[in-house]
Amino acid sequence: QVQLVESGGGLVQPGDSLRLTCAASGRTVSRYNMGWFRQAPGKEERESVAAISWSGSSTYYADSVKERFTISRDDAKNTVYLQMNSLKPEDTAVYYCASGFSIVGRNIRVGPSTYWGQGTQVTVSS
Repeated sequence: QVQLVESGGGLVQPGDSLRLTCAASGRTVSRYNMGWFRQAPGKEERESVAAISWSGSSTYYADSVKERFTISRDDAKNTVYLQMNSLKPEDTAVYYCASGFSIVGRNIRVGPSTYWGQGTQVTVSS
């Protein structure tokens, strides 16, 4: 059984940093594309934020978070991280860890085989 457990969310001020953690069980993170998505208040769809290929050789970032967010992976801990710097109010959302999606160019494609965590709330407000 695959489980993805996120942690690290919270309430921060604009300009602050947070590091989200996704602990995986039942799946080896180094064998699957892993990534972070978010769903902002009032929006129905989750948007892809960052992803790392199964090989670790490629990363993807949404334009809105480039040069502020960094995705990384610790294979020994079977864990994926999202370091978020210079946070803005528009980064406020529930952040979800995901596994089992495809990366085609700059497109992230989720599907029936995608696993999701339960989400962690990030609120950026002064």
